[in-house]
Amino acid sequence: MAKVLELQFLNQEDKTVTIRLDAPVEPVDPAAVEAAMDTIIAQNIFISSGGDYTAKKGARIVDRTVSDIVFN
Repeated sequence: MAKVLELQFLNQEDKTVTIRLDAPVEPVDPAAVEAAMDTIIAQNIFISSGGDYTAKKGARIVDRTVSDIVFN
């Protein structure tokens, strides 16, 4: 199983941009996640093809299972 923390932002074109972080520490601290997202926006750390990140949209943990398919 692979867990990923997804941080979702809106950019200047009002489109969703997602940053994915592998193997998040659990349990996730919502206040720490929100503070990190505020810092990303305030310091203009990242830019997307639609411009600067302008607002937080949400955050979530995505849990998926990967099974390889073996060919004969």
